[in-house]
Amino acid sequence: MAHERVQDKDREAVAEFIEKLWHSRKVMSCGRAFFPHEEEGFLERRDDEIIGLVTFRCEEQAMEVLTLNSTLEGAHIGSALVLTVIDEARSRKLTHMWLTTTNDNLKALGFFQRLGFRLVEVHPGVVDDARKIKPEIPEYGQEGIPIHDELVLELRLKPFLD
Repeated sequence: MAHERVQDKDREAVAEFIEKLWHSRKVMSCGRAFFPHEEEGFLERRDDEIIGLVTFRCEEQAMEVLTLNSTLEGAHIGSALVLTVIDEARSRKLTHMWLTTTNDNLKALGFFQRLGFRLVEVHPGVVDDARKIKPEIPEYGQEGIPIHDELVLELRLKPFLD
């Protein structure tokens, strides 16, 4: 399925989708706050409702994936959205993609590694500091794991032959 590129007309719906799933319109990455509805992205809709969203930003030769969400578990929407942004990064001739997740997010760690991403950095205590900016971040996450650290995963993109 072809995903729709996020347009200006979608910004408020994207903000509401993010707020519903993240309990805020703001997300944190490497100690910085971002508003995904202001960034680039792709979405999937069913019956005019957003059911999947990936947001990203590009800087220099890299793409940072800021958010990835699907409201239909097991429908492969998240995988399809990631493959869409990988294609987007390749079309822009970027050298790599990266993202952060928290130390409790075992499901995301497995998901992204299966797609070829590699764990490249650990930022101890970054989430504790991020709570000062975004107090909605819970202290405990999946499986009751205390959330303290941010993990960086990266996907190196093959160089293009012109």
